[in-house]
Amino acid sequence: MRRLAPPLAALAGLAVVLAGCNQVTAPPETPTASASPSAPASPPADLPAGLDRFYTQDVAWEECGQDAECADVTVPLDYDDPDAGEITLAVKRLRSAGADRVGSLLINPGGPGGSGIELVDAAQGYFSEDLLGAYDLVGFDPRGVDASTAIDCVDDAELDRLRSAEYDLTTDAGLSAYQDDLGIVREGCAARSGDLLGHVDTESAARDMDVLRHLLGEPELDYLGFSYGTFLGATYAELFPDRVGNLVLDGAMDPALDTHGIVLGQAAGFEDALRAYVADCQSGSDCPLTGGVEEGVAQVQRLLEVARATPLPTASDRPLTASLAFSGIITPLYDDATWFVLTTALDQAINQRDGSQLLYLADLTAGRESDGTYSNNSVEANWAINCLDFPARGDLAQWQEEAEELRATAPVLGEFLAFGDMLCDQWPVDGGREPAPVDADGAGPIMVVGTTGDPATPYPWSESLTEELAEGFLVTYDGEGHTAYGSSNECVTDAVDAFLIEGTRPEGDLRC
Repeated sequence: MRRLAPPLAALAGLAVVLAGCNQVTAPPETPTASASPSAPASPPADLPAGLDRFYTQDVAWEECGQDAECADVTVPLDYDDPDAGEITLAVKRLRSAGADRVGSLLINPGGPGGSGIELVDAAQGYFSEDLLGAYDLVGFDPRGVDASTAIDCVDDAELDRLRSAEYDLTTDAGLSAYQDDLGIVREGCAARSGDLLGHVDTESAARDMDVLRHLLGEPELDYLGFSYGTFLGATYAELFPDRVGNLVLDGAMDPALDTHGIVLGQAAGFEDALRAYVADCQSGSDCPLTGGVEEGVAQVQRLLEVARATPLPTASDRPLTASLAFSGIITPLYDDATWFVLTTALDQAINQRDGSQLLYLADLTAGRESDGTYSNNSVEANWAINCLDFPARGDLAQWQEEAEELRATAPVLGEFLAFGDMLCDQWPVDGGREPAPVDADGAGPIMVVGTTGDPATPYPWSESLTEELAEGFLVTYDGEGHTAYGSSNECVTDAVDAFLIEGTRPEGDLRC
């Protein structure tokens, strides 16, 4: 499994870049037996007024699979006004498989928009036996996401149209059409999601994690977050440094970056990953990309140009547009273990003029099923959360200059990441967050894990976050792919496990 962790809200043609491309989805499980509610605990002494009932609520855990329990937890819609309404968080707990249980480990797969429930469903093949033996693994769908009180913006057919739409953003007509469709998204989110739309920011989600920590009976939060989950974990540590236990942040975001800084880093990261893939592909015997690396990259670029001019037919009634082809191409770039899938899809598209496999990969990114329904709301949640966390700044002239910088930095893929701020411009609500470093002073040591070839959260971001944190330390994985734990090697696994389970950090700067 690869965790959901989209690059932040770069929406050229509404081609949302979701890092959870190969998400493992398990069928929902029907609760079979009700367990006794957990006993309410005394709330923290410094709890703001009005939050007591959330910290002391009874949680009724129900069996929902082998060694698993599920529950709904109530949290305030607005932490600044706890009486303004309530929302529900879906939580799933996989009980420790070992005799020496350490406690509860909260996990987040990334996104924003990723499901912690799905990550728990995939736990047996993803987390180490040592970790599963030491911890109750606890995943939750953050506010606005999937099985929790969820964001909704458009119906499935409209989401299909928006994901496949093409715009020439160098022309007034293209910009106008793009703005019209962005208006449909904004108006749809406001109409369908109501007051929730203004309260799915990451700070609120971090406050939710503190409620969960308390209800789980843990005095401190032990946490493993991937990609966007590093931003969520760092935000928690900044808000509640005295309640931080052992935190691991894998594939770090740098909270000090603005939208353009994030997208520019990702554009370079994916362009580098594409070149690394082409070199690997050409080292084999069945690569459809001929010549050297530059020639192979140019062939991928020509495929995108062809799909823009004349979308490729597929086995369905949905042709492969350039926006969909872009999503399909970057999907396997998140994990070098799946590069062979891209080879097969490119061979089909280039040599057979058939876009079926690239369309499949693009749909996998967005959670689209073969019957036209969407298994989750990851795309819509991504829009809403990002627009609160990273409000639009600048104007059209600035965005056009930034688009040129993106094209120069990443000639093949950069244009698909341009004009992302236009979605959040005139968003119905303003999160008001300003990008800033997070130091989490007083939280104690925090492990940051960075992968040198990570396309979605480039390695320099892990270096930056480590420097910003008062007691951050870095574990480096020399390799390709997005994030490291569960998909790299024993060196990373052992280091993360030792820190989470025993609080033991490596001696010096560990490179794996």
